[in-house]
Amino acid sequence: MPAIGSPRKESDLSQGYEYRERARKGAAGTNLLQYLAERYPHSTPSQWRERLDAGQVVVNGMRVGPDVPLREGQELVWRRPPWIEPAAPLAFALLFRDSQVLAVLKPSGLPTLPGGGYLEHTLLARVRGKYPEASPLHRLGRATSGIVLFARTPTAARLLTASWRRGEVRKVYRALTQGVPRENEFTVEAAIGPVPHPLLGSVHAAHPSGRNAASRVTVLERRESTALVEVEIATGRPHQIRIHLSCAGFPLAGDPLYGAGGNLREGPGALPGGSGYLLHARLLAFRHPGTGATVEVVAPPPAALRDARGT
Repeated sequence: MPAIGSPRKESDLSQGYEYRERARKGAAGTNLLQYLAERYPHSTPSQWRERLDAGQVVVNGMRVGPDVPLREGQELVWRRPPWIEPAAPLAFALLFRDSQVLAVLKPSGLPTLPGGGYLEHTLLARVRGKYPEASPLHRLGRATSGIVLFARTPTAARLLTASWRRGEVRKVYRALTQGVPRENEFTVEAAIGPVPHPLLGSVHAAHPSGRNAASRVTVLERRESTALVEVEIATGRPHQIRIHLSCAGFPLAGDPLYGAGGNLREGPGALPGGSGYLLHARLLAFRHPGTGATVEVVAPPPAALRDARGT
């Protein structure tokens, strides 16, 4: 597996970015500062005021003040200046490549897509540095390692997306649980949907009115207070494996958000993007969009997620 890119950069200055959107329905009657502060609470009203005063936000191409009233459909652009991105491991390994599909091994700690201060320190940016046409078909959480699949043509993206929606893509993960299940195999079918969160407004968790989800868990190895498990998911809800193992009473060891019994942990570090747990997308099998043949991609797990035989 050849590694591509720098192994790690402690910090790096981004190139800056323009965030664009149309003022949403209901914007009428609010001023620009109020709209931005409510729409993007990751920044305080005073931070948005500073950006407006510096001319970083324009409406329909014009610099305006914080008290200007908005109308639905107006174009808002935040011209964010360059910033120092958080450190992340930047190398990825190539697992499969042909003219239509790429499969790469994402390291733990590297976000798949931009967000939360990450722009160029993302798997998307690193892959597109070598394969500009690549389009990701799914994502893994920042702390999750393993296989991410990219399409290289619009036709491949369309066919693989349709196959994904029909449940034809096989996805198998390795994980380390806190606590040791008694059963060798079991299935979790808790529905997943948004629930209130004191800092983010809402996060995904088990909820009876959520979307159906199913995870098949196989215990590979029982350790002193943890268990090495393999989880095959028939669906792909946000944080599904973390949520389902939590519901079963065996959350991921070190998970900062999901505790035993499906409960959310409390405290400032109880966030979905937090790290500390071990989860690895080990196997992905799909029908090739060109040939129709089944392609099975395997990513060797990290040492802590290998069994006694080293596999």
